[in-house]
Amino acid sequence: MTDGAPESGLPRLAVIGIFGGLFCGYVGLSVAIPVLPAFVLQSFAASNFEIGLTVTATALTALLIRPVAGYLADRHGHRLIMQAGAVIVAAGGVLYFLPIGLPGLIANRLLLGVGEASLFTAGAVWTVSLAPHNRRGQLIGLYGVSMWGGISVGTFVGAVLVRFGYNIVWGFSAAAALVALALISSVPASPRAAEPGGGRGLLLRPALLPGVALGLAAAGYAGLAAFVLLHLQAHGIHHGAVVLGGFSAVYAGTRLVIGHLPDQLGPRRVAAWSGAGESVGLLIIAVAPNLPVALLGSVVMGVGFSLLHPSLALMVMNRTEKSKQGAALGAYTSFWDLGVTIWGPLLGAVAGGMGYPAVFFVGAVCAAAATAVALSIRRPSPQLATIS
Repeated sequence: MTDGAPESGLPRLAVIGIFGGLFCGYVGLSVAIPVLPAFVLQSFAASNFEIGLTVTATALTALLIRPVAGYLADRHGHRLIMQAGAVIVAAGGVLYFLPIGLPGLIANRLLLGVGEASLFTAGAVWTVSLAPHNRRGQLIGLYGVSMWGGISVGTFVGAVLVRFGYNIVWGFSAAAALVALALISSVPASPRAAEPGGGRGLLLRPALLPGVALGLAAAGYAGLAAFVLLHLQAHGIHHGAVVLGGFSAVYAGTRLVIGHLPDQLGPRRVAAWSGAGESVGLLIIAVAPNLPVALLGSVVMGVGFSLLHPSLALMVMNRTEKSKQGAALGAYTSFWDLGVTIWGPLLGAVAGGMGYPAVFFVGAVCAAAATAVALSIRRPSPQLATIS
């Protein structure tokens, strides 16, 4: 039982405020994504490198700040740090209006990465602190669905609003973040656990192995997102976007329908099954002779990949003292950013040297390695499991 939440109940209004705040915050963050490449090119005659740097700069600071944001949430309260994240995102929307040049725009994107890291990490641990013990894994999964939903909606809205001018997009970005701030502020702050003595490192040991597993699993996602369309086109298979769409739909649907499995069956077991499912799905895509088989592979991969993150995150929470769970979850999530950052160019080199199928074979091997790492993680001691 955590923070007074009844074992059989769930503070629904609080979850609505946190999940809604995360959703609106990511809408505000993502509305600029489809707009920035053309804006940077038209406004600054930027090179492709500068365009890519502007769009992806948030990932760099998010990678570095997530453990810090989690640590600050443990020390000063999850609501305060999540509110700070929403304020930073709103400020970033306002800064888009200013004539600060390309260096200033890149600096603003770096700042937005701080807001994203604070918003997501603090909210994730806050959600877990409110959830009944037997539903923590399910709530972690649904929290991720809120984030991806915000990214999807924000990207779509940005593509529509740009027809009315860039300033409309910037204004919507700031407004969505302010709505997020209002929703987060509607939730009463939870009491913080007393801080025990001991180390204060940001890369906490309980997050290391689950983080490595997550980073390995990121290879499959990076390969799918970057190369599945080119892979299918090279084999004369058209409409490859259906494969990406099928993966996304199954990814969200799995968490909605069977997101409770890590809680019921145990996160270690479900993480192992999930990694194996991702691996099998990638192998199917690698050898797919037609679109239906490729779609089947994306479905198998989506089911496995969907439950891997919440299972590994639950393992982190179960192995971490309550007062350090924010820092641990932040460190764990940083492995995702690191994995995507590393695997993108590495898989590009694999595709150039060995062909597109090799990308998915490599992803399958990495997913199998993630399974092995998950199985190597020892269960928490009974004393730690009791207090967490």
